[in-house]
Amino acid sequence: MPISAVDAITPAFEHARQQLVRPFRASQWAKLALVGLLAGEMSSGGGGCNPGRFQIPHPNSSQRFLESGLAGINPALTASLIAVLIVAGFVLFILFLYVNSVMRFVLFDSVVTRECWIWPSWARRQGPGWRLFVWQILLALVSIVCFTILVGIPAGFAFLVGWLRDPKEHMIPLILGGMILFFVFLLFIVTQLVVHVMTKDFVVPQMALEEISAIEGWRRLWPQIKNEIGGYAAYIGMKIVMAIGAAIVLGVVSAIVVLLLLIPIGGLGAVAVIGGMAVGLTWNLYTITLAVVAGTILIFALLYVMSLVSVPAVVFFPAYSLYFFASRYPALDALLHPAPPPVLPTSPPDLPPVLPPPEPIG
Repeated sequence: MPISAVDAITPAFEHARQQLVRPFRASQWAKLALVGLLAGEMSSGGGGCNPGRFQIPHPNSSQRFLESGLAGINPALTASLIAVLIVAGFVLFILFLYVNSVMRFVLFDSVVTRECWIWPSWARRQGPGWRLFVWQILLALVSIVCFTILVGIPAGFAFLVGWLRDPKEHMIPLILGGMILFFVFLLFIVTQLVVHVMTKDFVVPQMALEEISAIEGWRRLWPQIKNEIGGYAAYIGMKIVMAIGAAIVLGVVSAIVVLLLLIPIGGLGAVAVIGGMAVGLTWNLYTITLAVVAGTILIFALLYVMSLVSVPAVVFFPAYSLYFFASRYPALDALLHPAPPPVLPTSPPDLPPVLPPPEPIG
């Protein structure tokens, strides 16, 4: 019988407790933090930590150092650098999307088996990871097209009827149209988020166990949602509530940890800037590239630290979705609750030897 969204909390919590603290293994936490970060399962409640708020000493001197260096850069070189950064960013986005797709299955294996083996699972999950990657690309293209339609059609209509030429004369229709467009856009965003959550929570297990595509997984999932719309709606609502609570708690802890780390990192950055000014370095292709690489490494390191803090959520939320869906998906239920091994018949106890009947007397 399918369990409710509330009933799935207890087994998921017990699952996370057994995997993380019975026994506690630092290596498993480190691996799960990396998998959770790359799979996109890290809690979004990172707190109000903003590295840009850190002030480097002598801001006027560093500003002059930046302005004097930028003034001497060839504009053609600047344009080339911007183009390279754009292309590199796009390539890195595609690469990360593929890694994210495969790591989603690595996380599935890690939670189901209670053991995180990154490389064996990575090698084994290339097929379903590629299919999920194609699905995410298609979903991103559909989202771009829908966003273009949502924004382009109203903007084009407002331009054709003359509302944008003299907006002061058409404030009422512009305000009403903007409000309608806002709520339509909000509905579009919510729909995208629900599709994303349903895919990673209920379609990925089907893809992992049956080697099917995401579209086939959705074709099987959709009738279940229509037949039990209240149960799945309760699941989404419960997950939102728990995610907010986890984001608050983990966000506070993450903010404290990150701020403690930014103190020595900021000191090293200040020393690097002052040292560069002392030896006469200026901003050029090499120093800008070095700064971008160093900044990227720093951001990833900080995200990894936040993911380490968020490991309980990284395990709990996938376990929660698995236990909720297992009662509706027999193949997953058999994986989470394997049948006990058959009891072999024991040999009968040794009986005393049968004595021959006594001979008659006389």
